[in-house]
Amino acid sequence: MKNTNDSREAFGKALRAYRLKKGISQEELADLAGIHRTYVGDVERGTRNIALVNMTRLAAALDVPLSILIKEMESLWRPAKRQ
Repeated sequence: MKNTNDSREAFGKALRAYRLKKGISQEELADLAGIHRTYVGDVERGTRNIALVNMTRLAAALDVPLSILIKEMESLWRPAKRQ
């Protein structure tokens, strides 16, 4: 996966990777997490600034610790350097 300087996009990529590892659709993940399907799609595309409560719901639905999702996000995230 390509690195990004957008943390939302990096989290979305990490979420999508774990969802695909589980072999479930966005709709199935949304149902398991009690979140709307379009919200999950927005998160995976990096267009949503996801709330912590929804991060924990999605991680629980995937049966993966949130810290693991965050660690994967951090491996994909390259923040812009401050000057």
